[in-house]
Amino acid sequence: MGLDVYEEEADVFFEDLSSEVIPDDMLSRLLTFPNVLITRHQAFFTVDALSCIAETTLQNISDIERTGFCGNEVSR
Repeated sequence: MGLDVYEEEADVFFEDLSSEVIPDDMLSRLLTFPNVLITRHQAFFTVDALSCIAETTLQNISDIERTGFCGNEVSR
């Protein structure tokens, strides 16, 4: 089983908390399991991924300007 994203990661992964008690009970519990590996979320931070993000964003803008519709729009 795998978990891709931990919703509250911004409060934990972008600071050095190695000398502090983690204030997040769920994350603290996950860390007790030997079969859990936790890393910060930065899969998007590659040249290829950033290029794809930029290309998709520009295409979305172009589509909206041209047709008023974006194929990548997320429905609510």
